[in-house]
Amino acid sequence: MMSLMNINVFPRIALRPEVQEYLHNVYTNKDLVTELGQEEAEQMFESLLSCLSHPPSLTCLRASTHMYSLQDIQYRLEQHLTQKQLSSCYGDNVTAPILHHPLLPDVLLLPVSGPRDVSVLKSEVVVDAQCGSAVLRGAHVFAPGVLSASKFMKAGDTVSVFSDVEGKCTRGAKEFQGKKVFLGNGVCTMNRAEIFCAEGPIRGVAIRMVEALYQSPSFDGVLPNELFLQNLPSVVVGHVLGPRPGERILDMCAAPGGKTTHIAALMGNQGVVVALEKIKSKVEKISQNAQTLQLDCIKAYCYNSIHAVSSVLTQESDTDGPPFQEESFDRILLDAPCSGLGQRPNMAINWSLKEVCSYPPLQRKLFTTAVRLLKKGGVLVYSTCTVTLAENEEQVAWALKTFPCLSLEPQEPHLGSEGMIGAALSRDQRHLLQRFRPELAWGGVSSGDPSENLLLKASTDTIGFFIAKFIKR
Repeated sequence: MMSLMNINVFPRIALRPEVQEYLHNVYTNKDLVTELGQEEAEQMFESLLSCLSHPPSLTCLRASTHMYSLQDIQYRLEQHLTQKQLSSCYGDNVTAPILHHPLLPDVLLLPVSGPRDVSVLKSEVVVDAQCGSAVLRGAHVFAPGVLSASKFMKAGDTVSVFSDVEGKCTRGAKEFQGKKVFLGNGVCTMNRAEIFCAEGPIRGVAIRMVEALYQSPSFDGVLPNELFLQNLPSVVVGHVLGPRPGERILDMCAAPGGKTTHIAALMGNQGVVVALEKIKSKVEKISQNAQTLQLDCIKAYCYNSIHAVSSVLTQESDTDGPPFQEESFDRILLDAPCSGLGQRPNMAINWSLKEVCSYPPLQRKLFTTAVRLLKKGGVLVYSTCTVTLAENEEQVAWALKTFPCLSLEPQEPHLGSEGMIGAALSRDQRHLLQRFRPELAWGGVSSGDPSENLLLKASTDTIGFFIAKFIKR
Protein backbone atom coordinates (compact mmCIF):
# COMPACT_ATOMS: atom_id res chain seq x y z
CA MET A 1 0.00 0.00 0.00
CA MET A 2 1.00 3.61 -0.50
CA SER A 3 2.44 5.66 2.32
CA LEU A 4 0.43 8.64 3.45
CA MET A 5 3.60 10.66 3.82
CA ASN A 6 4.53 12.95 0.92
CA ILE A 7 8.16 12.33 0.01
CA ASN A 8 10.27 14.52 -2.27
CA VAL A 9 11.32 11.91 -4.83
CA PHE A 10 11.80 14.42 -7.63
CA PRO A 11 13.45 17.84 -7.68
CA ARG A 12 11.00 20.68 -7.19
CA ILE A 13 9.46 22.05 -10.39
CA ALA A 14 11.94 23.90 -12.60
CA LEU A 15 10.80 27.41 -13.60
CA ARG A 16 12.52 30.30 -15.30
CA PRO A 17 14.03 32.58 -12.62
CA GLU A 18 11.68 35.48 -13.40
CA VAL A 19 8.61 33.19 -13.19
CA GLN A 20 9.78 31.70 -9.90
CA GLU A 21 10.33 35.19 -8.51
CA TYR A 22 6.85 36.22 -9.70
CA LEU A 23 5.25 33.23 -7.96
CA HIS A 24 7.35 33.84 -4.87
CA ASN A 25 5.97 37.38 -4.70
CA VAL A 26 2.43 35.96 -4.93
CA TYR A 27 2.99 33.57 -2.04
CA THR A 28 4.82 36.11 0.11
CA ASN A 29 2.64 39.13 -0.63
CA LYS A 30 2.41 41.75 2.12
CA ASP A 31 -1.11 40.85 3.26
CA LEU A 32 -0.32 37.13 3.36
CA VAL A 33 2.91 37.64 5.34
CA THR A 34 1.02 39.85 7.81
CA GLU A 35 -1.48 37.03 8.32
CA LEU A 36 0.91 34.04 8.39
CA GLY A 37 4.34 35.42 9.09
CA GLN A 38 7.32 35.41 6.71
CA GLU A 39 8.61 31.97 7.68
CA GLU A 40 5.30 30.14 7.17
CA ALA A 41 4.67 31.94 3.86
CA GLU A 42 8.12 30.89 2.63
CA GLN A 43 7.45 27.30 3.69
CA MET A 44 4.16 27.27 1.78
CA PHE A 45 5.94 28.46 -1.36
CA GLU A 46 8.62 25.77 -1.04
CA SER A 47 5.90 23.14 -0.53
CA LEU A 48 4.16 24.37 -3.68
CA LEU A 49 7.30 23.97 -5.79
CA SER A 50 7.83 20.45 -4.40
CA CYS A 51 4.30 19.13 -4.74
CA LEU A 52 3.87 20.37 -8.33
CA SER A 53 6.53 17.92 -9.55
CA HIS A 54 4.80 14.94 -7.88
CA PRO A 55 1.48 13.24 -8.76
CA PRO A 56 -1.61 13.47 -6.53
CA SER A 57 -2.19 10.59 -4.10
CA LEU A 58 -5.33 9.32 -5.80
CA THR A 59 -6.65 8.85 -9.32
CA CYS A 60 -10.13 10.32 -9.82
CA LEU A 61 -12.61 8.68 -12.18
CA ARG A 62 -15.93 10.31 -13.03
CA ALA A 63 -18.65 7.71 -13.42
CA SER A 64 -21.48 7.88 -15.98
CA THR A 65 -24.22 7.81 -13.37
CA HIS A 66 -26.68 9.22 -15.92
CA MET A 67 -26.65 5.71 -17.46
CA TYR A 68 -25.63 3.29 -14.72
CA SER A 69 -25.51 3.13 -10.93
CA LEU A 70 -22.20 3.91 -9.24
CA GLN A 71 -22.22 0.45 -7.66
CA ASP A 72 -22.63 -1.29 -11.04
CA ILE A 73 -19.79 0.74 -12.55
CA GLN A 74 -17.57 -0.02 -9.57
CA TYR A 75 -18.31 -3.74 -9.91
CA ARG A 76 -17.39 -3.76 -13.60
CA LEU A 77 -14.20 -1.80 -12.86
CA GLU A 78 -13.23 -4.29 -10.16
CA GLN A 79 -13.87 -7.12 -12.63
CA HIS A 80 -11.70 -5.41 -15.23
CA LEU A 81 -8.82 -4.84 -12.82
CA THR A 82 -8.97 -8.46 -11.76
CA GLN A 83 -9.13 -9.81 -15.32
CA LYS A 84 -6.19 -7.70 -16.44
CA GLN A 85 -4.28 -8.69 -13.30
CA LEU A 86 -3.54 -5.04 -12.66
CA SER A 87 -3.41 -5.73 -8.95
CA SER A 88 0.22 -6.79 -9.45
CA CYS A 89 1.03 -3.21 -10.47
CA TYR A 90 0.58 -2.15 -6.86
CA GLY A 91 3.38 -4.35 -5.60
CA ASP A 92 3.19 -7.45 -3.38
CA ASN A 93 -0.05 -8.43 -5.19
CA VAL A 94 -2.10 -6.07 -3.02
CA THR A 95 -5.27 -4.96 -4.75
CA ALA A 96 -5.88 -1.22 -4.48
CA PRO A 97 -9.25 -0.36 -2.96
CA ILE A 98 -11.81 1.50 -5.03
CA LEU A 99 -13.21 4.28 -2.86
CA HIS A 100 -16.33 6.45 -3.04
CA HIS A 101 -16.10 10.16 -2.35
CA PRO A 102 -18.56 11.08 0.43
CA LEU A 103 -19.57 14.39 -1.22
CA LEU A 104 -19.31 13.56 -4.92
CA PRO A 105 -21.85 10.87 -5.88
CA ASP A 106 -20.37 10.30 -9.34
CA VAL A 107 -16.70 9.78 -8.40
CA LEU A 108 -14.58 6.67 -7.86
CA LEU A 109 -11.09 6.99 -6.38
CA LEU A 110 -8.08 4.71 -6.70
CA PRO A 111 -5.01 5.22 -4.50
CA VAL A 112 -1.72 5.73 -6.31
CA SER A 113 1.02 3.41 -5.07
CA GLY A 114 4.26 5.25 -4.54
CA PRO A 115 6.94 6.17 -4.32
CA ARG A 116 8.01 2.54 -4.76
CA ASP A 117 11.46 0.98 -4.49
CA VAL A 118 12.42 0.41 -8.14
CA SER A 119 15.95 -0.34 -9.35
CA VAL A 120 17.44 1.52 -12.29
CA LEU A 121 18.47 -0.73 -15.20
CA LYS A 122 21.42 -0.37 -17.55
CA SER A 123 19.33 0.20 -20.69
CA GLU A 124 17.63 3.63 -20.72
CA VAL A 125 14.89 5.38 -22.65
CA VAL A 126 14.26 9.12 -22.34
CA VAL A 127 10.79 10.59 -22.90
CA ASP A 128 9.56 14.18 -23.12
CA ALA A 129 8.12 15.97 -20.10
CA GLN A 130 4.49 15.62 -21.22
CA CYS A 131 4.89 11.87 -21.68
CA GLY A 132 6.69 11.67 -18.34
CA SER A 133 3.81 13.38 -16.56
CA ALA A 134 1.35 10.93 -18.14
CA VAL A 135 3.46 7.96 -16.98
CA LEU A 136 3.32 9.31 -13.43
CA ARG A 137 -0.48 9.27 -13.68
CA GLY A 138 -0.62 5.64 -14.84
CA ALA A 139 -0.08 5.78 -18.61
CA HIS A 140 2.19 3.63 -20.72
CA VAL A 141 4.80 5.25 -22.96
CA PHE A 142 3.45 6.06 -26.41
CA ALA A 143 5.84 6.26 -29.34
CA PRO A 144 5.53 10.03 -30.06
CA GLY A 145 6.81 10.76 -26.53
CA VAL A 146 10.08 8.83 -26.90
CA LEU A 147 13.14 11.06 -27.41
CA SER A 148 16.13 8.79 -26.85
CA ALA A 149 16.77 5.04 -26.93
CA SER A 150 19.87 2.90 -27.05
CA LYS A 151 21.20 1.91 -30.47
CA PHE A 152 20.27 -1.76 -30.14
CA MET A 153 16.92 -1.45 -28.30
CA LYS A 154 14.42 -4.01 -29.53
CA ALA A 155 10.92 -5.25 -28.68
CA GLY A 156 10.94 -7.38 -25.54
CA ASP A 157 13.78 -5.50 -23.85
CA THR A 158 13.24 -4.26 -20.30
CA VAL A 159 14.34 -0.65 -19.97
CA SER A 160 14.40 2.17 -17.43
CA VAL A 161 12.34 5.20 -18.43
CA PHE A 162 13.50 8.74 -17.66
CA SER A 163 11.86 12.12 -18.24
CA ASP A 164 13.79 14.96 -19.87
CA VAL A 165 13.30 17.75 -17.35
CA GLU A 166 14.69 20.70 -19.30
CA GLY A 167 13.58 19.79 -22.83
CA LYS A 168 17.16 19.48 -24.10
CA CYS A 169 17.14 15.90 -25.40
CA THR A 170 17.16 15.63 -29.20
CA ARG A 171 14.63 13.20 -30.68
CA GLY A 172 16.42 10.17 -32.05
CA ALA A 173 19.42 10.42 -29.71
CA LYS A 174 21.11 7.17 -28.64
CA GLU A 175 21.93 8.47 -25.16
CA PHE A 176 21.30 11.58 -23.06
CA GLN A 177 23.49 12.98 -20.30
CA GLY A 178 21.34 16.00 -19.44
CA LYS A 179 19.03 16.54 -16.46
CA LYS A 180 16.53 13.69 -16.24
CA VAL A 181 14.40 11.96 -13.61
CA PHE A 182 13.69 8.24 -13.21
CA LEU A 183 10.06 7.18 -13.72
CA GLY A 184 10.27 3.37 -13.56
CA ASN A 185 10.83 0.34 -15.75
CA GLY A 186 8.94 -1.04 -18.71
CA VAL A 187 9.02 -3.59 -21.52
CA CYS A 188 9.53 -2.39 -25.10
CA THR A 189 6.83 -3.30 -27.60
CA MET A 190 8.66 -1.65 -30.52
CA ASN A 191 12.19 -1.60 -31.89
CA ARG A 192 14.19 1.60 -31.96
CA ALA A 193 13.91 1.70 -35.76
CA GLU A 194 10.12 1.57 -35.56
CA ILE A 195 9.92 4.41 -33.01
CA PHE A 196 12.16 6.74 -34.99
CA CYS A 197 10.83 5.72 -38.40
CA ALA A 198 11.73 8.29 -41.06
CA GLU A 199 8.48 7.74 -42.94
CA GLY A 200 6.45 9.71 -40.44
CA PRO A 201 5.16 9.73 -36.88
CA ILE A 202 4.32 6.32 -35.49
CA ARG A 203 1.51 5.75 -33.02
CA GLY A 204 0.80 3.23 -30.31
CA VAL A 205 2.42 2.03 -27.10
CA ALA A 206 6.22 1.83 -27.38
CA ILE A 207 6.93 0.80 -23.78
CA ARG A 208 4.50 -0.95 -21.47
CA MET A 209 5.24 0.16 -17.91
CA VAL A 210 5.52 -2.80 -15.54
CA GLU A 211 7.30 -1.25 -12.56
CA ALA A 212 6.55 2.45 -12.24
CA LEU A 213 7.85 4.63 -9.43
CA TYR A 214 4.26 5.83 -8.91
CA GLN A 215 1.90 3.07 -10.01
CA SER A 216 -1.71 3.43 -11.04
CA PRO A 217 -3.68 1.33 -13.53
CA SER A 218 -3.74 2.54 -17.11
CA PHE A 219 -7.29 3.54 -18.04
CA ASP A 220 -6.74 3.89 -21.77
CA GLY A 221 -9.83 2.27 -23.33
CA VAL A 222 -11.17 0.98 -19.99
CA LEU A 223 -15.01 1.08 -19.79
CA PRO A 224 -15.00 4.14 -22.09
CA ASN A 225 -18.72 4.90 -21.85
CA GLU A 226 -18.80 4.41 -18.08
CA LEU A 227 -15.66 6.13 -16.78
CA PHE A 228 -13.94 9.44 -17.56
CA LEU A 229 -10.49 10.17 -16.16
CA GLN A 230 -10.73 13.66 -14.63
CA ASN A 231 -9.01 15.67 -11.91
CA LEU A 232 -11.21 15.96 -8.82
CA PRO A 233 -11.47 19.79 -8.82
CA SER A 234 -12.69 19.61 -12.43
CA VAL A 235 -15.53 17.34 -11.28
CA VAL A 236 -16.33 19.76 -8.46
CA VAL A 237 -16.79 22.54 -11.04
CA GLY A 238 -19.72 20.76 -12.66
CA HIS A 239 -21.50 20.30 -9.34
CA VAL A 240 -20.86 23.94 -8.36
CA LEU A 241 -22.43 25.09 -11.64
CA GLY A 242 -25.53 23.13 -10.61
CA PRO A 243 -27.09 22.38 -14.03
CA ARG A 244 -30.74 21.35 -14.11
CA PRO A 245 -32.73 19.39 -16.71
CA GLY A 246 -34.19 21.55 -19.47
CA GLU A 247 -31.76 24.45 -19.09
CA ARG A 248 -29.65 26.06 -21.80
CA ILE A 249 -26.03 26.08 -20.70
CA LEU A 250 -22.85 27.41 -22.30
CA ASP A 251 -19.35 25.99 -21.86
CA MET A 252 -17.19 28.74 -23.35
CA CYS A 253 -13.79 27.02 -23.55
CA ALA A 254 -14.89 23.43 -23.70
CA ALA A 255 -12.04 21.23 -24.97
CA PRO A 256 -11.50 18.36 -24.47
CA GLY A 257 -15.07 18.05 -23.21
CA GLY A 258 -14.69 16.62 -19.72
CA LYS A 259 -16.63 19.39 -18.02
CA THR A 260 -19.04 19.67 -20.98
CA THR A 261 -20.03 16.03 -20.74
CA HIS A 262 -20.28 16.24 -16.96
CA ILE A 263 -22.71 19.16 -17.24
CA ALA A 264 -24.82 17.21 -19.73
CA ALA A 265 -24.80 14.14 -17.48
CA LEU A 266 -25.88 16.18 -14.43
CA MET A 267 -28.79 17.47 -16.53
CA GLY A 268 -29.78 13.91 -17.29
CA ASN A 269 -29.14 14.62 -20.99
CA GLN A 270 -32.20 16.91 -20.95
CA GLY A 271 -31.76 20.46 -22.22
CA VAL A 272 -29.03 22.01 -24.36
CA VAL A 273 -25.31 22.29 -23.61
CA VAL A 274 -23.51 24.54 -26.10
CA ALA A 275 -19.77 23.89 -26.24
CA LEU A 276 -17.49 26.43 -27.92
CA GLU A 277 -13.86 25.86 -28.90
CA LYS A 278 -11.87 27.76 -31.52
CA ILE A 279 -9.65 24.86 -32.68
CA LYS A 280 -11.41 22.45 -35.05
CA SER A 281 -9.58 19.29 -33.95
CA LYS A 282 -10.53 19.99 -30.34
CA VAL A 283 -14.18 20.47 -31.31
CA GLU A 284 -14.07 17.02 -32.90
CA LYS A 285 -12.72 15.62 -29.63
CA ILE A 286 -15.63 17.17 -27.70
CA SER A 287 -18.13 15.59 -30.11
CA GLN A 288 -16.33 12.25 -29.85
CA ASN A 289 -16.48 12.29 -26.04
CA ALA A 290 -20.16 13.25 -26.13
CA GLN A 291 -20.90 10.35 -28.47
CA THR A 292 -18.91 7.87 -26.36
CA LEU A 293 -20.82 8.91 -23.22
CA GLN A 294 -24.16 8.85 -25.11
CA LEU A 295 -24.94 12.53 -24.49
CA ASP A 296 -26.85 13.97 -27.43
CA CYS A 297 -27.85 17.26 -25.78
CA ILE A 298 -24.36 18.66 -26.47
CA LYS A 299 -23.92 20.96 -29.48
CA ALA A 300 -20.25 21.71 -30.20
CA TYR A 301 -19.14 24.60 -32.41
CA CYS A 302 -15.79 25.80 -33.69
CA TYR A 303 -15.95 29.43 -32.59
CA ASN A 304 -13.99 32.06 -30.66
CA SER A 305 -16.00 32.67 -27.50
CA ILE A 306 -14.83 36.27 -27.24
CA HIS A 307 -17.06 37.04 -30.23
CA ALA A 308 -20.00 34.86 -29.15
CA VAL A 309 -22.43 37.76 -28.57
CA SER A 310 -24.54 38.70 -31.59
CA SER A 311 -24.60 42.37 -32.56
CA VAL A 312 -27.89 41.92 -34.43
CA LEU A 313 -31.29 41.24 -32.88
CA THR A 314 -32.96 38.28 -34.61
CA GLN A 315 -35.84 35.95 -34.00
CA GLU A 316 -33.86 32.83 -34.88
CA SER A 317 -34.25 29.56 -33.02
CA ASP A 318 -32.41 29.13 -29.74
CA THR A 319 -30.82 25.98 -31.14
CA ASP A 320 -28.85 27.90 -33.78
CA GLY A 321 -25.12 28.26 -33.35
CA PRO A 322 -23.00 31.27 -32.42
CA PRO A 323 -23.09 34.20 -32.16
CA PHE A 324 -25.90 34.28 -29.59
CA GLN A 325 -28.33 36.89 -28.34
CA GLU A 326 -27.56 38.61 -25.05
CA GLU A 327 -29.02 37.01 -21.92
CA SER A 328 -29.75 33.71 -23.67
CA PHE A 329 -28.16 31.18 -21.27
CA ASP A 330 -29.31 29.97 -17.85
CA ARG A 331 -25.82 29.01 -16.73
CA ILE A 332 -22.34 29.58 -18.13
CA LEU A 333 -19.06 27.88 -17.37
CA LEU A 334 -15.91 29.85 -18.15
CA ASP A 335 -13.08 27.40 -17.53
CA ALA A 336 -10.66 29.99 -18.80
CA PRO A 337 -7.41 29.57 -20.71
CA CYS A 338 -4.71 30.08 -18.09
CA SER A 339 -1.04 29.69 -17.27
CA GLY A 340 -1.71 26.15 -15.98
CA LEU A 341 0.72 26.49 -13.09
CA GLY A 342 -1.41 24.24 -10.89
CA GLN A 343 -1.12 21.15 -13.08
CA ARG A 344 0.52 18.08 -11.53
CA PRO A 345 2.83 16.34 -11.98
CA ASN A 346 4.99 18.81 -13.87
CA MET A 347 8.77 18.62 -13.72
CA ALA A 348 9.42 21.88 -15.56
CA ILE A 349 7.63 24.83 -17.15
CA ASN A 350 9.69 26.78 -19.64
CA TRP A 351 7.27 29.67 -20.11
CA SER A 352 8.51 33.24 -19.89
CA LEU A 353 7.00 35.73 -17.46
CA LYS A 354 5.48 37.52 -20.46
CA GLU A 355 3.64 34.32 -21.41
CA VAL A 356 2.44 33.71 -17.86
CA CYS A 357 1.15 37.29 -17.62
CA SER A 358 -0.56 37.20 -21.02
CA TYR A 359 -3.68 35.41 -19.75
CA PRO A 360 -5.54 37.95 -17.55
CA PRO A 361 -6.46 40.29 -20.46
CA LEU A 362 -7.83 37.32 -22.44
CA GLN A 363 -9.73 36.05 -19.41
CA ARG A 364 -11.37 39.45 -18.93
CA LYS A 365 -12.52 39.58 -22.55
CA LEU A 366 -14.09 36.14 -22.18
CA PHE A 367 -15.62 37.08 -18.83
CA THR A 368 -17.21 40.21 -20.34
CA THR A 369 -18.80 38.08 -23.07
CA ALA A 370 -20.05 35.62 -20.45
CA VAL A 371 -21.80 38.36 -18.45
CA ARG A 372 -23.53 39.64 -21.58
CA LEU A 373 -24.75 36.15 -22.53
CA LEU A 374 -26.02 35.25 -19.05
CA LYS A 375 -29.70 35.68 -18.19
CA LYS A 376 -30.71 37.72 -15.16
CA GLY A 377 -30.84 35.28 -12.27
CA GLY A 378 -28.38 33.05 -14.09
CA VAL A 379 -25.21 31.46 -12.71
CA LEU A 380 -21.67 32.04 -13.99
CA VAL A 381 -18.81 29.84 -12.80
CA TYR A 382 -15.24 30.94 -13.47
CA SER A 383 -12.41 28.45 -13.02
CA THR A 384 -8.71 27.99 -13.77
CA CYS A 385 -6.02 25.37 -13.16
CA THR A 386 -3.42 27.88 -12.04
CA VAL A 387 -2.15 29.31 -8.76
CA THR A 388 -1.56 33.02 -9.45
CA LEU A 389 -3.54 35.84 -7.84
CA ALA A 390 -3.78 37.75 -11.13
CA GLU A 391 -5.77 34.96 -12.82
CA ASN A 392 -7.89 34.06 -9.81
CA GLU A 393 -8.75 36.33 -6.85
CA GLU A 394 -7.74 39.52 -8.68
CA GLN A 395 -10.08 38.59 -11.53
CA VAL A 396 -12.90 38.19 -9.01
CA ALA A 397 -12.16 41.62 -7.51
CA TRP A 398 -12.13 43.12 -11.02
CA ALA A 399 -15.40 41.40 -11.97
CA LEU A 400 -17.26 42.58 -8.87
CA LYS A 401 -16.09 46.15 -9.49
CA THR A 402 -16.74 46.10 -13.25
CA PHE A 403 -20.12 44.36 -13.20
CA PRO A 404 -22.34 45.61 -10.33
CA CYS A 405 -24.98 43.10 -11.49
CA LEU A 406 -22.78 40.23 -10.26
CA SER A 407 -22.49 38.90 -6.73
CA LEU A 408 -20.59 35.95 -5.32
CA GLU A 409 -22.55 32.87 -4.32
CA PRO A 410 -21.76 30.02 -1.90
CA GLN A 411 -20.41 26.88 -3.58
CA GLU A 412 -21.68 23.37 -3.09
CA PRO A 413 -19.71 21.24 -2.53
CA HIS A 414 -16.89 23.29 -1.04
CA LEU A 415 -13.91 20.93 -0.75
CA GLY A 416 -11.03 23.34 -1.29
CA SER A 417 -9.66 26.18 0.80
CA GLU A 418 -10.98 29.75 0.73
CA GLY A 419 -9.53 32.34 -1.62
CA MET A 420 -5.97 33.53 -1.08
CA ILE A 421 -5.16 36.75 0.71
CA GLY A 422 -3.69 39.60 -1.34
CA ALA A 423 -6.31 40.67 -3.88
CA ALA A 424 -8.29 43.32 -1.95
CA LEU A 425 -11.19 40.97 -1.25
CA SER A 426 -12.92 40.86 2.12
CA ARG A 427 -12.72 37.78 4.33
CA ASP A 428 -16.40 37.06 3.59
CA GLN A 429 -15.74 37.27 -0.16
CA ARG A 430 -12.70 35.00 0.07
CA HIS A 431 -14.74 32.51 2.07
CA LEU A 432 -17.12 32.17 -0.91
CA LEU A 433 -14.26 31.25 -3.26
CA GLN A 434 -12.73 27.80 -3.61
CA ARG A 435 -9.00 27.39 -4.14
CA PHE A 436 -7.48 23.91 -4.20
CA ARG A 437 -4.03 24.28 -2.63
CA PRO A 438 -2.03 21.02 -2.72
CA GLU A 439 0.86 22.70 -0.91
CA LEU A 440 -1.25 22.77 2.27
CA ALA A 441 -1.49 18.96 2.23
CA TRP A 442 2.17 18.40 1.38
CA GLY A 443 4.31 16.66 4.02
CA GLY A 444 3.49 15.00 7.28
CA VAL A 445 1.82 11.73 8.22
CA SER A 446 -1.89 11.22 8.84
CA SER A 447 -3.02 9.04 11.72
CA GLY A 448 -6.21 7.06 12.13
CA ASP A 449 -8.15 4.94 9.64
CA PRO A 450 -6.26 4.61 6.30
CA SER A 451 -9.44 4.87 4.20
CA GLU A 452 -10.47 8.08 5.97
CA ASN A 453 -6.99 9.50 5.45
CA LEU A 454 -7.11 8.61 1.77
CA LEU A 455 -10.47 10.35 1.36
CA LEU A 456 -9.06 13.44 3.05
CA LYS A 457 -6.15 13.29 0.62
CA ALA A 458 -8.60 13.05 -2.30
CA SER A 459 -9.94 16.53 -1.55
CA THR A 460 -6.64 18.16 -0.62
CA ASP A 461 -3.80 16.45 -2.53
CA THR A 462 -5.09 17.60 -5.92
CA ILE A 463 -3.93 19.80 -8.75
CA GLY A 464 -3.89 23.54 -8.02
CA PHE A 465 -7.31 24.90 -9.03
CA PHE A 466 -9.61 27.86 -8.51
CA ILE A 467 -13.42 28.25 -8.64
CA ALA A 468 -15.65 31.33 -8.28
CA LYS A 469 -19.45 31.25 -8.57
CA PHE A 470 -21.45 34.37 -9.48
CA ILE A 471 -25.13 35.14 -9.88
CA LYS A 472 -26.42 37.91 -12.14
CA ARG A 473 -29.04 40.11 -10.51
